[in-house]
Amino acid sequence: MAQARISAKASEGQPAGQLRGRFFRSTSMADCSGRLLQNLDQLELRVEALRDAASAMEQEKETLLEMIHNIQNSQDMRHISEGEREELCLTASRLMDRTLSVEVSVETIRNPQQQESLLHATRMIDEVVNKLLDDLEGYKSRLMSLYGACTSEVPSGPIDHKFQSVVIGCAIEDQKKIKRRLETLLRNLENSEKSIMLLERPKSTVQQLCNNEQG
Repeated sequence: MAQARISAKASEGQPAGQLRGRFFRSTSMADCSGRLLQNLDQLELRVEALRDAASAMEQEKETLLEMIHNIQNSQDMRHISEGEREELCLTASRLMDRTLSVEVSVETIRNPQQQESLLHATRMIDEVVNKLLDDLEGYKSRLMSLYGACTSEVPSGPIDHKFQSVVIGCAIEDQKKIKRRLETLLRNLENSEKSIMLLERPKSTVQQLCNNEQG
């Protein structure tokens, strides 16, 4: 109570203009702080929109490169004249170079644990990719189990739970990139299998004709 009385008397002794000035200054500081915070909130939304747009451009670049590569190696290229094939290959190469000339990079901020998890997940995928030619069907199933560990949907096949625990330790953006990489690998495998089937089909037809003649 004594302190309150002293404060009250001190206030009574101060000019009214000085008190009003102090009050207006604090109000002005609060308004200024609020405006700055609001501006930063709006900028944060724009920064995230920028990163999302850049990530979408990264994905578009990957998609374009994959599509051009598939055209370059498609079976249709074998069914056209040499001159047409040469012209189309030159066009595809030009498009590939122009696509590669676009540099888009979105850096992911990671802590040491997330960095280690990313390296571990990358090594696990690379090990499977490096052994694909030894056992195409077996390692395709292995890739599918890795992909099953990345999807939120109920997978149709087995799940590699060890890989799943590694991926969970990665940053969210890295998790998306890992999933996209596995999707691309599985698509390329499927396209390769179709090419092999097309190459083997004429052989089976010839063999059938030979059997019919022998009969």
